[in-house]
Amino acid sequence: MAMYHLSDMTWPEVKQALETVKIAIIPVGAHEQHGPHLTESCDDVLADKFSRKLGERLYPHVLVTPSISIGVSIHHIHFPGTLTFRPETLIAVIRDMVWSLKQHGIQKFLLVNSHGGNQSTLSVACTTLTHELGIEIYLAKTTASAKKAIQEHVKSTLFGHSCEREVSEAYYLAPQLIREDQLAPGDIQEGKWKLLRPGNAVQGTYFYDEMTANGCIGDATKASYDAGQAIVEEALGNIVAAVSQLLNFNEN
Repeated sequence: MAMYHLSDMTWPEVKQALETVKIAIIPVGAHEQHGPHLTESCDDVLADKFSRKLGERLYPHVLVTPSISIGVSIHHIHFPGTLTFRPETLIAVIRDMVWSLKQHGIQKFLLVNSHGGNQSTLSVACTTLTHELGIEIYLAKTTASAKKAIQEHVKSTLFGHSCEREVSEAYYLAPQLIREDQLAPGDIQEGKWKLLRPGNAVQGTYFYDEMTANGCIGDATKASYDAGQAIVEEALGNIVAAVSQLLNFNEN
């Protein structure tokens, strides 16, 4: 399927594409531990693959940029190999990318995030850069909107990192990320982290190894290609519909 990906284009091709492009998608991932069964590039690769599919479905109105491969992952830092930006570093990278694209006439941007640890920083980036640069910038979490498929296929009470949901997404989008002979459920630890989780009366910061000894939660052994397809496709449909409505609204 046709799509515009900045990394694959020459400048004359970009110039021609800009005649129809209305919004740029910036994939935002991370480089961090994903337990024994997913490579540390997982979030970056999934953000890019998901964004490419969005680019296909929203062609010729979308330009997909290179991904931001490092995110805010300080909570994973005790696991070897994890790399992290400070929140202000991530915002600075996004600012420079958006500023650059604005010089070519793009005024609307969608950050497609695949890492939960980025979410609060990206929300600040959206608010700050919208007003600072005089552009429109939106935020989507890759598969968070696939509520029906997640409810059907994810049975773990605690999930969201290297779990049956994320490994299923990898089966569908990038199976090379998976170490199938190492698939394991999360090795959950007792600790005060339970008091600080999202949704609780009081929330706060903790390191991931306080929660899980092997770096993952949920049960990756229950992951499947079919579950990944259902989750990804529902999310793609929801984001495509939302972006299309935004673009049409802005034209009226």
